[in-house]
Amino acid sequence: MAVVEHTGQSGAGGHGGHGGQARPRTYGNWRRPASPGLLGMGALGTVILFVGLVSLIVGWFTGGFRAVVPLVLVFGAVLALLAFRDRHGATGAERLGRWLLWADGRRRGMHLYRSGALSGVPWGTHQLPGLLAASQLSEWTDSWGRPFAVLRVPSTGHCSVMFSTEPDGASLVDAEQVHLWVAQWGAWLSSLSSEAGLVGASVTVETAPDSGSRLRQEVEKQAHPDAPAVALAMLSEVVARYPEGSATIRAWVTLTFSAAPRPGARRRSAADVARDLASRLPVLSQGLLATGAGGARPVAAQELCEFVRVAYDPAMALTLDEARHDRSVPELRWGDVGPVATEATWSTYRHDSAVSVTWSMTAPPRGEVYSSVLHGLLNPHPDVDRKRVTLVFRPLDPARAARIVEIDKRAADFRATVGDRPSARAIAEQRAAAATAAEEALGAGLVDFSVLVTATVADEQRLPDAIAAVDMLSASARLQLRPMYGSQDVGFAASLPLGLMLPAHSALPASVRSAL
Repeated sequence: MAVVEHTGQSGAGGHGGHGGQARPRTYGNWRRPASPGLLGMGALGTVILFVGLVSLIVGWFTGGFRAVVPLVLVFGAVLALLAFRDRHGATGAERLGRWLLWADGRRRGMHLYRSGALSGVPWGTHQLPGLLAASQLSEWTDSWGRPFAVLRVPSTGHCSVMFSTEPDGASLVDAEQVHLWVAQWGAWLSSLSSEAGLVGASVTVETAPDSGSRLRQEVEKQAHPDAPAVALAMLSEVVARYPEGSATIRAWVTLTFSAAPRPGARRRSAADVARDLASRLPVLSQGLLATGAGGARPVAAQELCEFVRVAYDPAMALTLDEARHDRSVPELRWGDVGPVATEATWSTYRHDSAVSVTWSMTAPPRGEVYSSVLHGLLNPHPDVDRKRVTLVFRPLDPARAARIVEIDKRAADFRATVGDRPSARAIAEQRAAAATAAEEALGAGLVDFSVLVTATVADEQRLPDAIAAVDMLSASARLQLRPMYGSQDVGFAASLPLGLMLPAHSALPASVRSAL
């Protein structure tokens, strides 16, 4: 996916006033760059089509009808897999490849994971599974004296830093202030394309049940022993009853950097990357203040370990809250925050004391939307114990952005001019591609983005209600979501605020994926 972020406002610009009254500002014009091709196929399918036609002609003149029939069957099957797409835009080849990979992994037992003293994990630790198995966590100090954690993934050479934020929220806030936040967020995203070595960024918003420990700590700290008995009794009742049905909302911003300062350069160590980031983190965190993210501070290693431990075993949340209340939280190591046991099925992911389902966005909102379009999806829901929404952004450098929009514009022009009567959708796509190219030419930044949604429940019997709730919330957000069939464990890890960039872990080159 690609979205144009303006320096002054986010998305495709809002509408001005009409008749002396300002109309609500809307955003849109998100596009998926398409590969040029015939019959709805990409460049790869078109090449196969021409190769098939040439093969049929040669076969007809050399072997006659008997030589042509097998060629027709083979090329027909291949073209059918590449030409027909489902409502999520996936071709038959993609669905078949996904199922074959899942079947092969299940045959080899890769869908099961066990850790601990009786497992095969080295030293009997509770190592994280899957893509995070080889990850390494270290802690450093930035130029303001704040500790920050650096998570390194050796397979890709990526190093991620996390910020914990306290969003202000849009309640009782003027509409102009909200629009200003959106504009500043667009400017912050656009500025990321000039950050040296930056690979991607993500924003994670999690809603979870509130144990009431923080409220109890605050009341115990502020309550005076000589206060009236009625006041103390009222505070005790509030502390006892308030956590029932309440929820906490936490947000993180994660930045992922490459260990190589430029393409083809030697990878730096985590220490070298951390020393480079130590002077840059204060500027990056200060830039988030104007976006409505509130105070942003780097996440320390202990805090990150606690979050990941609770994500894989939600039953530990109450235990850690009570330990924090007693000031006796144990020091966690990165090698012990993983789950004891997991099982990935085709459509679910069982991990320790809970079961989860993860969706990925297959299409952004169509048309124009308001700035509050994700409000319902981000809010707590009674049918979902824990809900995590992660927006993943990959800023593109200006040179690559210009090349992408021009290719996309030419492909849209080709689809709109082929034939005597182009469809209304082809004409609309041509106009949208032209608008995107014009905005990029004026200095707007181009960002690839996606959305991951993870719903977690403690009781598997409640999973159908949680799935129905996410389907309803995604419809209100005008997002088209699809469960990550066959890769639920990968989707769960990618939705954590750890900076995993899934395209970097794919065995299929990006050029081949775009040609499909």
